[in-house]
Amino acid sequence: MPNPKRRHSNSRTGKRRSHDHLRKTTLVVCDHCHNLKPAHQVCPRCGYYRGRLLIPPKEKKQEK
Repeated sequence: MPNPKRRHSNSRTGKRRSHDHLRKTTLVVCDHCHNLKPAHQVCPRCGYYRGRLLIPPKEKKQEK
């Protein structure tokens, strides 16, 4: 197995790792319920996407 002859510099290692970071999720306002939701996904609160109901909302349990 080949082994490296010289150690990689911190600069070179940092340049390679510069794209490994996590990005924040893009949040947009839901057209139906006006709450924040992930872009290009069904709203988890109301179940609408692009003006159509895709997932019926779950009924809330009534507490006694």
